[in-house]
Amino acid sequence: MRDTRESRLLLVLLVAVAFALITVDIRGGEDSPVDGARQAAATVFGPIEDGVASAVNPVGNAVSAVRESGERHDRLAVLEKENAALKAKLGSDDRNRSRLNQLDKMLKTAGAGQYGIKGAQVIAIGAAQGFSWTITVDVGARDGVKRDMTVLNGDGLVGRVTTVGPNTATVLLANDPDFTVGTRMEGSDELGFASGQGDQPLRVELLNGKADVKKGDRLVTFGSQADKPFVPGVPVGVVSRVDPSGGDLTRTLYVTPYVSFTKLDIVGVVVQAPKKDPRDTVLPVKPKPVPTPTVTVTVTPNADGPQQ
Repeated sequence: MRDTRESRLLLVLLVAVAFALITVDIRGGEDSPVDGARQAAATVFGPIEDGVASAVNPVGNAVSAVRESGERHDRLAVLEKENAALKAKLGSDDRNRSRLNQLDKMLKTAGAGQYGIKGAQVIAIGAAQGFSWTITVDVGARDGVKRDMTVLNGDGLVGRVTTVGPNTATVLLANDPDFTVGTRMEGSDELGFASGQGDQPLRVELLNGKADVKKGDRLVTFGSQADKPFVPGVPVGVVSRVDPSGGDLTRTLYVTPYVSFTKLDIVGVVVQAPKKDPRDTVLPVKPKPVPTPTVTVTVTPNADGPQQ
């Protein structure tokens, strides 16, 4: 349509009619004269709009679901990461706490015996090297460690150094069948030799076949010449069984070691021997025996005497 005077007049007329219809519709409310036309339009165009909305809404819902799913996945990933970090922290704290306790106990043992020690951590077990009962520690020649040095922890005798590298050393454990150490009984000073038996108690041969020994007696290392390979006074274990004497020249004992050889982590290599034998001072304090409760029954005689 060309822009003429007639067309402009028609446009103004249509706008005026539209305003008039709007005014009538607003004033009429529910009784509006154009309500029928509006309902007719809704009848015609409603299904079309509903179809378009039904077609579009799943797409919108899908986009929203994907967005929310991504957000949930991100939140889940963050929570999983936080939980993993927390578990790692707790595990690390527990491990560090255990190591600190082991170190503290070992330092107290070394202090009681006046042993100069070099702290070390177990980094390998003997199976990797072809030995049955050995460990590898993370100290070596550069740390002052030498062959035939005593190794202990907070509980007692661990073993002796057999091989030394620049930064590591191999330790033969006291429960190895090839391991032998001189021992001394607490109190009686009876001497003997303890040998390893793998996962069984240590076997000790006392030099005195008539020695008075009982279950629960304790042993420490006797020490070696020039303190190699063993320094004196290191706790070895507790007598768990005594074989009958039988008149032999020696007497056989079985000793439960203080050290748990399957749970070694922090150990100390004795790089400086004590100036004097600590004797039994390094042994742990004996637990006090628990008294056995006794029941006393008192019989009260009948004051009236026996009845006839």
